[in-house]
Amino acid sequence: MKKHLLIFVLIFSFSHFHNFTFAQGLRISLLTCTPGQALSETFGHSALRVVDSTTATDVVYNYGTFPFYEPGFYLKFIQGKLKYSVEIEPFNEFINYYQQTNRGITEQVLQLTPTEKTTIYHALTENIKPQNKYYQYDFFLDNCTTRLRDIIEKYKTPKPSLPAVMPTNYTFRQAIHQYLQRNQQPWSQLGIDLLLGAKTDAVMTKEQQMFLPDNLMHAIDSVKSTKLVAGSIKLFTPTLNHYTTNIFIPIFFFSAFFLLCLGLSISKNIFCNTLLKWLDIGLFTLVGLLGVLLVLMWVATNHSMTKDNYNLLWASPLFLAYPFVIRKPTAIAKKVSLIAFVYLVLVLCSWAFLPQLMNSAFLPIVILMSWRSIAALQH
Repeated sequence: MKKHLLIFVLIFSFSHFHNFTFAQGLRISLLTCTPGQALSETFGHSALRVVDSTTATDVVYNYGTFPFYEPGFYLKFIQGKLKYSVEIEPFNEFINYYQQTNRGITEQVLQLTPTEKTTIYHALTENIKPQNKYYQYDFFLDNCTTRLRDIIEKYKTPKPSLPAVMPTNYTFRQAIHQYLQRNQQPWSQLGIDLLLGAKTDAVMTKEQQMFLPDNLMHAIDSVKSTKLVAGSIKLFTPTLNHYTTNIFIPIFFFSAFFLLCLGLSISKNIFCNTLLKWLDIGLFTLVGLLGVLLVLMWVATNHSMTKDNYNLLWASPLFLAYPFVIRKPTAIAKKVSLIAFVYLVLVLCSWAFLPQLMNSAFLPIVILMSWRSIAALQH
């Protein structure tokens, strides 16, 4: 009995010593990369760096990898069914890419005990197995940064309480607007505001703020109860991008289109009147098609933030039928035009009070639609 107990103690002691020695050679860091020029790079990126001095390895665990060349990639992306994965790559390849694309990298070495290092390392090793590496990506709720937030919170003892790093009343939409405006991407902002519904205007909890890489970086630096960062260093500092002022922005473009239609209506030229009729057909058809897209994004995809979209109030699929109804100046056509006009005026009056932040660049379009509806009564 004593012999068996001694063997057990020896095995346990050896195992504990081996794990301690292994952990002493580990360094785990959070890497935060600055935004890039492309829309997919606008919000930055996060990854974990694991340096193992005992095996002389230096690798990065990247939860932001997606299979661009997979068959049906675009359809899966639109449907919200695209699987992302965690991949491992040499650190020198990782940093070379960000240097070549002029994107900065900040490294924060995590303050971890030997047990915490070993546990995180084994969790990462388990995650990269083929049966575990894929996950259902969600830009706001389950992305490359939230995955790292979850790892830190799960394996750090005691569990750290990450503080808010944005104003307490900040919404998801305000947070992404901040980056889109900084990168001067008004057309991307317009498209995002069109597709994302009222859920995007929910106020973020302090944990939800960590969907942005910069926020997680600042949060782990600001934890009061438990020190999370042993040291921080800027691995690469990008050169500043100089943006030129671009007047080709949505509000100017749509306002110019409105003025064009106004000018055509003032002219008594037959050609101008014909052109205006075709513009009416194109306008209401395009708006109706946008409505079909918004309905599909609501009911036929897995995207969590494209539901409850109040843009459907003005971009309704019903407008697809409008050009056909008013082709001839019948009593029904005039009644439909009057209903459309009153309805669109009500939408305009409620624009600022809807539970969703509406992009003001669409206002000239909605005003134009209401005006062209009332103009149809004069035919």
